[in-house]
Amino acid sequence: MGHCKAVNPASSNFPESQAVDSSEQLPVATFSAQMPGSSLAPAPRTLWDILQASAELNPDATALDDGIKALSYEDLLRAVRARATELTQAGLGAGDKIGVRIPSGTSSLYLSILAIIAIGAAYVPVDADDPEERAALVFGEAQVAAVLGDPLTGKALTLTGDRPTPFPAPRDPLPEDDAWIIFTSGSTGTPKGVAVSNRSAAAFVDAEASIFLQDEPLGPDDRVLAGLSVAFDASCEEMWLAWRYGAALVPAPRSLVRSGMDLGPWLISHGITVVSTVPTLAALWPAEALESVRLLIFGGEACPPELATRLAVRGREVWNTYGPTEATVVACAAPLGVPGPVRIGLPLNGWDLAVVDAAGAPWLRAKWASSSLPAWAWPATWTLPRMPKSTPRCLPLAGSGPTGPVTWCAWKARG
Repeated sequence: MGHCKAVNPASSNFPESQAVDSSEQLPVATFSAQMPGSSLAPAPRTLWDILQASAELNPDATALDDGIKALSYEDLLRAVRARATELTQAGLGAGDKIGVRIPSGTSSLYLSILAIIAIGAAYVPVDADDPEERAALVFGEAQVAAVLGDPLTGKALTLTGDRPTPFPAPRDPLPEDDAWIIFTSGSTGTPKGVAVSNRSAAAFVDAEASIFLQDEPLGPDDRVLAGLSVAFDASCEEMWLAWRYGAALVPAPRSLVRSGMDLGPWLISHGITVVSTVPTLAALWPAEALESVRLLIFGGEACPPELATRLAVRGREVWNTYGPTEATVVACAAPLGVPGPVRIGLPLNGWDLAVVDAAGAPWLRAKWASSSLPAWAWPATWTLPRMPKSTPRCLPLAGSGPTGPVTWCAWKARG
């Protein structure tokens, strides 16, 4: 039994109090990454920096189109700043954690997320369709200062305690400010929250920009499907695939996404050119539904080889991605449609990958054919804000990378 380790030099520096049981700890800083990428880490910046840069380059391009009203990047920034001002006047600001529970497919959801990021706070999403018990648990564990809800229900903003108003020292976000805290499903126990800093989130966005569609980069003419729940970390990929390039984010109604097959015609009628999804959903769509799609990204589950062969056609890039939530959405990626098995690929710029044994030493049995990890790996867990002693296998890594404190996450690989 070995362990794959993903190292993100741009990761958040978690509090020392969140220690794991010593019986579960693997030795720290005793391995060498067989596939190093940390030296290629992008320069530190924030998600707010990314959005403003795209708006400056493409002020008139469509940034958000919910089917009711399309907002240009100039319009989007204006609306986000107005909502951010409302939050500041309510006493919210940098360092706060703010819950979000707004129906999917609406502009209000994305404007609220961006406004939270803009004031240096972290958004804590719960799907609007999730049970009340789930919302109470997540918001309670994260100790949110407020919850943004559906404006149509009269619960646009609910504070969880008394706050001095307005916020005494408003400022733009810093790289070290958390951008989001996303909780796991809890299928193996209590849901566990993972905080991701702006530094890590922006590094992820910029790293993906260095691999996808290098010959014909994404741009203002592209339209990116937003079909995933914002309580799922892959939704961050959808949002920033659009906003990193000056493209349009196009939310799909949740009922349509859940129907699966009916989403195919919607992709055609809405001119979707970029899709990030799970293989199970894509397998339901007829080939013609993806005719205009030039970038298709899979993640979240194993990709069947036959699906990769069917969808990786001329004029379309198809990628298989992998990474536990703790490693900031995605740690590695591999192009599909090339000879050989489906792989999880090479590390993104800024991430190191290694396969180690139970003692933390390089796993000599690992096969590094074509410099790729085996495709059968699954994540362990890192919990926030409370860390049970029995489950985690993630620790701070001694030292620092080129962009700040280094952390690593280990997960099992069959062998």
